[in-house]
Amino acid sequence: MPGRPKAFMTTTTAAAPLISKRTIIDWLGIAPFAIFALMFLIIPTIYLVTGAFRTPEGAFTFKNIVDLFTPSIISAYWISIRVSVASSLGGALIGFFLAWAVVLGGVPKWIRSGLLTFSGVASNFAGVPLAFAFLATLGRTGLVTVFLRDWFGFNLYGTGFNLLSFFGLTITYMYFQIPLMVLILTPALDGMKKEWREASEILGASTWQYWRMVALPILWPSLLGTTLLLFANAFGAIATAYALTGSSLNIVPILLYAQIRGDVLHNPNLGYALALGMIVITGISNLLYIWLRMRAERWQK
Repeated sequence: MPGRPKAFMTTTTAAAPLISKRTIIDWLGIAPFAIFALMFLIIPTIYLVTGAFRTPEGAFTFKNIVDLFTPSIISAYWISIRVSVASSLGGALIGFFLAWAVVLGGVPKWIRSGLLTFSGVASNFAGVPLAFAFLATLGRTGLVTVFLRDWFGFNLYGTGFNLLSFFGLTITYMYFQIPLMVLILTPALDGMKKEWREASEILGASTWQYWRMVALPILWPSLLGTTLLLFANAFGAIATAYALTGSSLNIVPILLYAQIRGDVLHNPNLGYALALGMIVITGISNLLYIWLRMRAERWQK
């Protein structure tokens, strides 16, 4: 006789949540940065790009882009590019030798920590404080200027030097360009393997041959990429230049600042086009830097 059918027990398992608490916490953590980037970077950039192709009445036009090629604006871009190139090349050259000295040179190790600490501070020292520091040091009545005049009879400004000029602004920019180069290049020099140097010495290569045929080709993407980053850093700087030279040096950031205040051009949309040109130039520099940095990291692996 067949037995009674057994009752099957059904167990219901709770479905796993689609979004875990950990994921929610992670997204809440980056939410302030995302909101900040959206409000102060992405939306303003979109607003500038669209405004560069519109008239004050809101109609679409290419006139603002065409007006960028007027002599006064071209001159402003050219001066900005020259200052950025000069300060980036000078900062890269001096910064490279400083980084080389503390990483691969024979200087005491305690100098490295002191230099890197100073570089971290100096690379962010800009704007009005930096302009005042250089005026107090190399201005017409600055400490160094007066010291050279009274103690050595050397008139610095009699040689044609002027702090409120292209050369003076370039030197001022190099104050934060050199430390930035040191900070970025030091890890690349740390990544140089001792085995490469030992192998080249075993094969009979001199120090110059090692740097020319091994070290510099490996470091070249880092050197060039950091120089491009320094260029973009100088090209977008305004506070130091405006506090130091005022409107005596017609660079693009100062021209754009005057446009925002309504002092020149009298066309807000042309100001948007000026900003768009700066975005394009600095954007290309940063993209090339990222690409070169990726190549450098692949070599050092």
